[in-house]
Amino acid sequence: MGKKILVLSSHTPSLFIFRKDMIKAFLEAGHEVVAVGNEAEQDWVNKFAEMGVKYRQTFIQRNGTNPLKDLKTWKDLKKLIKEERPDKIFSYQAKTVIYGGLAARSRKNVEYYPLIAGIGSVFLGSGLKNKIVRAILKTEYKLALKKSKNVFFQNSDDVETFKNNRLIKAEKVVMLNGSGVNLDDFILQELPNSSTFLCVSRLIRDKGVAEYLEAAKLVKSKYPNARFLLVGPFDTNPSALKEADLKPYVESGAIEYCGEQKDVRPYLAQCSVYVLPSYREGTPKSVLEAMACGKAIITTDAPGCKETVVSGENGFLVPVKDAESLAEKMTYLIENPQTVQKMAGKSRRIAEEKFDVKKVNEVILNTMGL
Repeated sequence: MGKKILVLSSHTPSLFIFRKDMIKAFLEAGHEVVAVGNEAEQDWVNKFAEMGVKYRQTFIQRNGTNPLKDLKTWKDLKKLIKEERPDKIFSYQAKTVIYGGLAARSRKNVEYYPLIAGIGSVFLGSGLKNKIVRAILKTEYKLALKKSKNVFFQNSDDVETFKNNRLIKAEKVVMLNGSGVNLDDFILQELPNSSTFLCVSRLIRDKGVAEYLEAAKLVKSKYPNARFLLVGPFDTNPSALKEADLKPYVESGAIEYCGEQKDVRPYLAQCSVYVLPSYREGTPKSVLEAMACGKAIITTDAPGCKETVVSGENGFLVPVKDAESLAEKMTYLIENPQTVQKMAGKSRRIAEEKFDVKKVNEVILNTMGL
């Protein structure tokens, strides 16, 4: 018999775009899906209905630390779970992992499967406030994950962080090769003749956007015909960049800022090299999409990012927060276009062998008994 599955997210567009393939796999296996996100039902009900999915809104403040608002999130999720009576719950992103897990504890017969897709800026930051918030977060994670039957992770560094902090038992861990990439949607593209670099990211410092800007400025001074594209929205995250931070790079011509885009494939088609200098990830979806399209990759030697690159084969790994090293690798690829061509082909092969979304979803369905 088919099961009823709740899929929880703190950001509805992410739910619709990045979990679409997983939700379709649930439906194709004969199960009912209720998608739960933070944005208004009137904006999303019809979009999810076209997939055969029910959509419900819940109250979630994505980046806030107000305990009263987080309490409301927990109560809202608890009420929603009681009303929907799911058999299984899949959640990802910190707020829904924590408060979804705490809310699920009120239902004896529901199975809870959270995904830790990166550990976020709270685990990375310093200072007294961050230390206090981190301590609270650890306690919440520990209580929330007690309910879980299994916990999905996308890199071994995050597993070790959670195990070292005694937040999870080793036997619950299930590893995934990221969220996977749809190889039919992201197909091999011809490389452009020009040296064009692309970064797709929310405009926050933890994604390494500031280093990308600075590296672009350095390389552009030596190779004025090189292009540096930046796609992504401004954000409410504590480490978010402001328009004033971006303005000098745009006005000088170092960066072409393309704003937020629903479909990144036309921008991937313009680039030969994809760049993500992030400080830490689960496994970056944007890198997997670039690999599937056949792009050389420059990313950081950081948890989550380093899983996507065999250095020297499909791209390069650079140190975190090092704009000069990033600029050096960009320069090397401008000067060695034949290397870019070889790396592009290798990226596509790795995407096919390791990161195919069908293979990732198979692990999720098998783990959840679906």
